[in-house]
Amino acid sequence: MGKQNIYILGIESSCDDTAASVIHNGRILSNIVANQKIHEAYGGVVPELASRAHQQNIVPVVHEALKKAQISKEDLHAIAFTRGPGLMGSLLVGTSFAKSMAYGLNIPLIDVNHMQGHILAHFIDEEGYNKPPFPFLAMTISGGHTQIVRVDNYFDMTVIGETIDDAVGEAFDKSGKVLGLGYPAGPEIDKRAKLGNPKAFNFTKPKVDGLNFSFSGLKTAILYFIQHETKANTHFIEENLNDICASIQHTIIGILIDKLKLASKQTGIKHIAIGGGVSANSGIRQALKDGEQKFGWTTYVPKFEFTTDNAAMIAIVGYLKYLEADFAEQHVAASARLKI
Repeated sequence: MGKQNIYILGIESSCDDTAASVIHNGRILSNIVANQKIHEAYGGVVPELASRAHQQNIVPVVHEALKKAQISKEDLHAIAFTRGPGLMGSLLVGTSFAKSMAYGLNIPLIDVNHMQGHILAHFIDEEGYNKPPFPFLAMTISGGHTQIVRVDNYFDMTVIGETIDDAVGEAFDKSGKVLGLGYPAGPEIDKRAKLGNPKAFNFTKPKVDGLNFSFSGLKTAILYFIQHETKANTHFIEENLNDICASIQHTIIGILIDKLKLASKQTGIKHIAIGGGVSANSGIRQALKDGEQKFGWTTYVPKFEFTTDNAAMIAIVGYLKYLEADFAEQHVAASARLKI
């Protein structure tokens, strides 16, 4: 298939952000995200509320994406959507909308794995951004996922390490909750970590064989530590908040970098790409940059707007699948636990 003028609409609704994006060949023309503030009051995502908010947001978000891209729906060549993994109720809204719209316009439907989206976001055409060469290692870190993936081609990916319990984003959020920080706590911990001493408090790194991760033990250790210290001094958190945040962040980053070092050593691959919401963390970005000096890595960090859940990453996968004529049938179903 030669280079044509291909317009694809990407739709992402796996968790609590309703997003739509239009891609023209490999370049993003619009990337619209509607956040759901409602969950902040609950300290976490409430699935039932999330799916309801998606129903309210999806039409205006898609309308806005088309308007910003300055095209009409009739210009579209295909519609790509997140099939999974994610919250079932949320996925159903995006899936059924994409199916109806593709059917109505009589254009192909393309199902996308959310985790592949995070990885292939690196192939969006952006000025001044170098795309990773194959093979590379991708570390996908978010509120729901922690994985190291060996990427040999656009659609030839192997998960070589993943969390056996909680995701890294959850470790940040639950630790933040113990410290009385709002939800999501990751950005707040990151901000305070810059002002604190990362060696102030020592948290033991979980011992997990191979390239897998575990964060539930660390979460519990932090909880017990805070309970123990506040018993002795009720003002412990407020007096030491920056140091506690810096120590928690230092420990979590240490766990991630240790596994990446091992993965790089085992595979001999020195091209390292990251994605997912937690890759917005400045400490992790810095640790990766340091890895270039220390371990001879070449690292790839996408633009901030392409790291959190967004539809541009769904649109780029849609575009790459369109070139392969890899389309979905109308009876395709959302899958909460879809594997890479």
